[in-house]
Amino acid sequence: MVINLTSVAVRSAFLGSVFATGLYFAISHTSYHIFGLYAMAFSMFHFSEFLSVALTNPKTLSVDSFILNHSVQYWIAAISSWVEAAIENYFFPGMKSVFWLSHIGVVICIVGEVLRKMAMFTAKTNFNHLVQTVKSPDHNLVTHGVYHLCRHPSYVGWFYWSVGTQIILLNPICVLIYTLVSWSFFRDRIFAEEMFLISFFGTQYLDYQKRVGTGLPFIKGYIPEDAWRSH
Repeated sequence: MVINLTSVAVRSAFLGSVFATGLYFAISHTSYHIFGLYAMAFSMFHFSEFLSVALTNPKTLSVDSFILNHSVQYWIAAISSWVEAAIENYFFPGMKSVFWLSHIGVVICIVGEVLRKMAMFTAKTNFNHLVQTVKSPDHNLVTHGVYHLCRHPSYVGWFYWSVGTQIILLNPICVLIYTLVSWSFFRDRIFAEEMFLISFFGTQYLDYQKRVGTGLPFIKGYIPEDAWRSH
């Protein structure tokens, strides 16, 4: 796949600038400390997505691997969190000074980020940002490493990273909304993805389902027996 290097350079420079600016504010300005931490977490996540694909599955690498163009809903959620943070910082500045809680959010983001990247490096060419509807010849079922702990470690990592960003910003409203919306998104995505995985791997995946959970609370995934009963 031919990659537009100019587009990659522009996005990389943008994310690098966001990270550097965030680092400056996190260190130098107490009143903007949490916003700096958030900027660092946000930029690092998107840059590391591109870098991880480049290192583990280069044949699928594209500008989209930054997932900056994930969806309109993703950016609505991001902008909403910025608006909440700005409003609360203006009217209730004391809310944004609970640094120990914000730092817990940083830890959650790091754990989520590490888990997701471990999933990508474990799955390697079997990982894709898009749900695969057709099985490629070299697609193998990965059940070792972090996949031995849960069936969807990349989604688990992204879920906790997402919620962690709102704890960093000390956004009580968006913490709740992000938790509910992210949970609903991954519930539906896992359900759809596992329908295809079962069609790809048959009893091998069904046995895997019985041994290992999805990793996200109250999400079972696509269970053929349950789908049959619902009809």
